[in-house]
Amino acid sequence: MIIRYERNGKVKHGWQVEEENKVRVIEGDIYKQDDRKPVMTGLELPLEELRVLAPCAPSKVVCIGVNYKDHAVEMGKDLPAEPLMFMKPSTAVIGPGEAIVYPSLTENLHYEGELAVVIKKTARHIKAEQAEEYILGFTCAIDVTARDLQQRDGQWTRAKGFDTFCPLGPAIAPKLDYNNLRIVTRVNGEVRQDSNTSQMVFKVPQLLEAITSVMTLLPGDVVLTGTPAGVGQLHVGDEISVTIEGIGTLTNRVVAP
Repeated sequence: MIIRYERNGKVKHGWQVEEENKVRVIEGDIYKQDDRKPVMTGLELPLEELRVLAPCAPSKVVCIGVNYKDHAVEMGKDLPAEPLMFMKPSTAVIGPGEAIVYPSLTENLHYEGELAVVIKKTARHIKAEQAEEYILGFTCAIDVTARDLQQRDGQWTRAKGFDTFCPLGPAIAPKLDYNNLRIVTRVNGEVRQDSNTSQMVFKVPQLLEAITSVMTLLPGDVVLTGTPAGVGQLHVGDEISVTIEGIGTLTNRVVAP
């Protein structure tokens, strides 16, 4: 799996060799599609010597609301006729182990565990059957939401857009059967969400077709595909983790501002 890390002040990508707890250094831009493609070097580094970052640095994060059947039921909403889109700014993105800051402007902070898609190359007006060509891989995400602000505003920019409200990681899995993945969210070790991506209303290829009919997705951009049932509150001091089979576990802690 692909990780992004910092070492000696330099940020690079590497291939994580999980069974050996090592990272093989990748030289070059992992998004290049021409003769300057990245090269896997022979250099291996111990994982503990690296600071693991969010696995990508997107220009934007495009999110999909009410995209799990079980979540629609718990929210008392009808299934949408088309994907419900909203966005998070790039400044909301943090990596594994980084702190989610509980803003003073909200009194009702919620978690939403999600499967995230990382885009490989520029995508505009693509068809669902072309989607695989544009996907670099998949990672875990937490869509942090100020639920009271969401309800008060009537639109979701403020509620979803605070700094630290989009943890991503720990790595990018290049190939997965994304239509059948177990997704589990835990708060302080207690299971709060336990579902499967088979519950999605709109599958990943449909989402990419819909999004790119509206806006261009750039290399490294991220699509959050929606959350299953079981969303709920977070408090200062809580540890939240999202585990998706084939990817791993993303863990972050909530702190006071």
